[in-house]
Amino acid sequence: MKIDILPKMSRAQIHMVFIVVPRFNIATLITMIETLRIANYLAPTSIFSWEVASFDGSKITASNGMTASIKTANDNLKPAEFVFILGSWGTEHYQNHQLTAWLRKRARAGERICGVELGSYIIARAGLLDGKSATIHWSWLNGFKENFDRVEVEESLFTLDNKVMTCSGGLAGVDLMLRLIEELNGSSFSGEIADQMLHHPIRSATSPQRSTMGRSTETMRPLLREAMTLIENNIEEPLTVPQIAKVLGVSQRQLERQFKKNVGCTVVQFGLLKRLQNARLLLISTDMSIRQIATASGFNTMSHFAFSFGKFFGRRPSDYREAWPKEEPAPTWPGSLSDFLDTLNGKPPKDHIRRA
Repeated sequence: MKIDILPKMSRAQIHMVFIVVPRFNIATLITMIETLRIANYLAPTSIFSWEVASFDGSKITASNGMTASIKTANDNLKPAEFVFILGSWGTEHYQNHQLTAWLRKRARAGERICGVELGSYIIARAGLLDGKSATIHWSWLNGFKENFDRVEVEESLFTLDNKVMTCSGGLAGVDLMLRLIEELNGSSFSGEIADQMLHHPIRSATSPQRSTMGRSTETMRPLLREAMTLIENNIEEPLTVPQIAKVLGVSQRQLERQFKKNVGCTVVQFGLLKRLQNARLLLISTDMSIRQIATASGFNTMSHFAFSFGKFFGRRPSDYREAWPKEEPAPTWPGSLSDFLDTLNGKPPKDHIRRA
């Protein structure tokens, strides 16, 4: 499917430029722009104008395989108050020196720069995030940390650090746009836009991205959420179950019982799944050696790492890295974490389509 994203509009009070790279998330782009459109719809006169452009030609394939016809960055992009860089699959390896130079020039001119989803990689490589707080989609968080040790990486929906911003992507793009509109026009106006979009509640920057392991954390006890956070924050040096229980002030037996009841696995199994998820990400987003990845993911021996990885992903770590489709428009991320829990418990693979 092909779509044209070539808006023809006069410059309004606030102008925004959206730069997309191959395999960008088109849903995030559309919902961010839709927020601006509704703002213009509700205002007496248009507040926002925008352009969508690319440094990679006028035909860009999104992560869902759709091809977008857009403006090329050479076509005299207007000065802007805000510049958004949108990237998704593969952006962790994306390099474009022309875009990097252009971003630095825009930043020097005082324009606010924002990396959206994996677009944070691009502005980090431009040096715009050094010494600043930043976020990225939770599934790439640890890979981003390994690549940029001068960036203060946090798991949040978005960050606002003076002239440089980052956004975790997905529907968090809507929350970011509503926050910026609130800065410019007040909370009542941003609330009206949220009403039009049926987007409630409006989430704050520090709201969690909510990795749930396929189990809703909304109904989970705070004890479980705190335990999960402890496990996720100690991937390289895993905590023992007694250590986790001591930090939380509960008995080991109580902790294990809550995990089995609400998550469907033991504390140790949950930790193993998170470490394997971390290893899989590092394989495709960094140039670390297999041994370094095993260590960074909390495995003391290569044999344990290789066995566990093969059990869940069906291939060796080295094969997984080589098989990752660098040019495929819409790569797959095989197997859900719920499926891995079923594998641990000896259950057959699920059919995720409910049939009559």
